[in-house]
Amino acid sequence: MNKDFVRACERVFDAAQLFIDAPLRFHTTFRIGGPADLLFYPKNTEEVQKIICMAKEYGEPITLLGNGSNILVRDGGIRGLVIRFGKKMADVTLDGADLIVGAGALLRDVAAFAQQNSLSGMEFACGIPGSIGGAIFMNAGAYDDEMKSVVASVRTVSRDGVERLYAATELDFGYRHSIFQSRDEVICETRLHLREADRDMILERMTDLNHRRESKQPLSYPSAGSTFKRPPGYFAGTLIEQTGLKGLTVGGAQVSQKHAGFIINIGNASASDVQRLIAAVQKRVYAKHAVELFPELRVIGEP
Repeated sequence: MNKDFVRACERVFDAAQLFIDAPLRFHTTFRIGGPADLLFYPKNTEEVQKIICMAKEYGEPITLLGNGSNILVRDGGIRGLVIRFGKKMADVTLDGADLIVGAGALLRDVAAFAQQNSLSGMEFACGIPGSIGGAIFMNAGAYDDEMKSVVASVRTVSRDGVERLYAATELDFGYRHSIFQSRDEVICETRLHLREADRDMILERMTDLNHRRESKQPLSYPSAGSTFKRPPGYFAGTLIEQTGLKGLTVGGAQVSQKHAGFIINIGNASASDVQRLIAAVQKRVYAKHAVELFPELRVIGEP
């Protein structure tokens, strides 16, 4: 990394916002990942704009990180700048039946805030271990609902530091897809449009969904959530289980005994362990069922 860029950042931002050679295993739900050259926690959209322009000036690549769920950071880590959205960009503001939400806000916190204000629509996300920014990026969903159903608009910053507001109709939402997967922009804030409902009924649904999640998913082990996308006409976990792969282990990575759709970190797994296990599952499921499995998690960083 360009030392002049680091020094420039240290002159502009608080020391508590900047971390050099930061191990990313502490910043992902998988508890896996090599170091980031420079990890930065912005306080607001203006700081995002400022550091993006600085990175461009010094030729440093930029990677975005929310709660670190649904990703696998390779063992070599990430070169350049990693922007990590945390509590400083996690405000949730009520505006009628809408919520204005910072990209760093956790889905479970947004769902709880909505419930407390008698607003329905975010119940499906109450157990997803991600942030709003990441959830919009991949159109996260669960229990037959998804972000597409509640997002009204999204505010971004381009890699030139230009702010833009997207309407929901521009976001090209699809299954685990949004326009931002092909746009070099940073999601900073969103407006969610919800509907008024009985607070107790909302809580009852959230409690039910959390119970279902806890009873079926391997929450006692680090993971990136569901490992594979749902193949048309099938369930990935069912195919993997029918192939006899529950418990299949490579190094510290294992196909969960509780839910075959999850690969878990049973102890000091490397990203290489996970990638080799994914490849083995894909190969054996295809050999038995002639169905291709594609990872739902994103793989980023250097080998």
